[in-house]
Amino acid sequence: MTFPVIARTVHRHLDVDGVRVFYRESVPERDDAPVALLLHGFPSASHQFRRLVDALGARHRLIAPDYPGFGHTEVPDGFEYRFDRLADVVEGFVERLGLTRFVMYVFDFGAPVGFRLAERRPERIAGLIVQNGNAYSEGLSEGARDFIALRPEVPGAERTVRELMTLQGTRSQYETGVGDPELVAPDGWTLDQHFLDLPGRKEAQVALAFDYRANVERYERWQAWLREHRPPALIVWGRHDPFFPEPGGRAYLRDLPDAELHLFDTGHFALEEKLPEIAPLIDGFLDRVWR
Repeated sequence: MTFPVIARTVHRHLDVDGVRVFYRESVPERDDAPVALLLHGFPSASHQFRRLVDALGARHRLIAPDYPGFGHTEVPDGFEYRFDRLADVVEGFVERLGLTRFVMYVFDFGAPVGFRLAERRPERIAGLIVQNGNAYSEGLSEGARDFIALRPEVPGAERTVRELMTLQGTRSQYETGVGDPELVAPDGWTLDQHFLDLPGRKEAQVALAFDYRANVERYERWQAWLREHRPPALIVWGRHDPFFPEPGGRAYLRDLPDAELHLFDTGHFALEEKLPEIAPLIDGFLDRVWR
C-alpha cells in the first residue's frame, strides 16, 4: 500500500516596509514545481489553506501570506487599512520572496488584493484560480450590496459592520449554504474569531469594510485586464454563497471564455466542505499551466 505524500510546510515572517508578514509555504519534492500564491479572504487568514497545502504542497510550491490586520502578521502603529495598502504589502512580499511567475488563487478579499497586484505585475501571473472571489456587479447579492453601501457617517453603520465580527457572525459565514455542516470543522471560525478579538483588529476590519466600495469601482478595470491578458483560469465556486452567489462565477466566462468553471453545492468557504472535489481540479490545473 502506498501512503499519500503529505507536504512539509514551513512558517515564517518576512519584513515588508515595516510590516512583519507571516506566511506559510510548502516545500515540494521538485525544485521546478509549479508555484501558487494563495490569497485568503475575510475574516480568515492563511490558515484557511492548511488542508489544501497538506494535500497538494508536496507536488506544488504553495505560498500563503496573512494580510495586515489578519492572522499572525504584525503592523507598525498608524498603518492605514485600505485595499490599496493591502495590495502594496502583498506586492512587496512577492518582490522580497523573489516570485517572478506564479498562479494566483483569489478568494473573497483575495480578489481585490490579487487583481490590484495583477494590474501592477501582469507579467508574473501565469494563471488564475478564482474561488468565490468577485469582480462583477452581478456577483453581489442583495445583502452584499446593502453592506457595501454602508457609510461611516451614517448612524448605526459601524454597529452593522461589527455584528459580522461576532462569533455568531463569523460562524455563519462558514455554515450558510453548506450541504453537510458535519463536514465543516469548527476550527476555522474559532481561529478567525481569536484573531478578530485581538486589540485593534476589529477597527482594522471596520476600515476595510468601508473601503470595499473602492473595489466595486474597479470592476470594469479588472474585467478589461482579464480580456486583455486572457490568463488561463480555473473557477471553482460555492453556488450558495450568501455574499457572492453563482452569477459571479459565471460572469468570468464573458471575459475568459476558455476558463474552466465548476460550481459546487456549498457556501462561501467552499474548501471547507468540498476539498476532496476541488483539490484534484487545482492539482491538474497547476500542472497544465506550468507546462
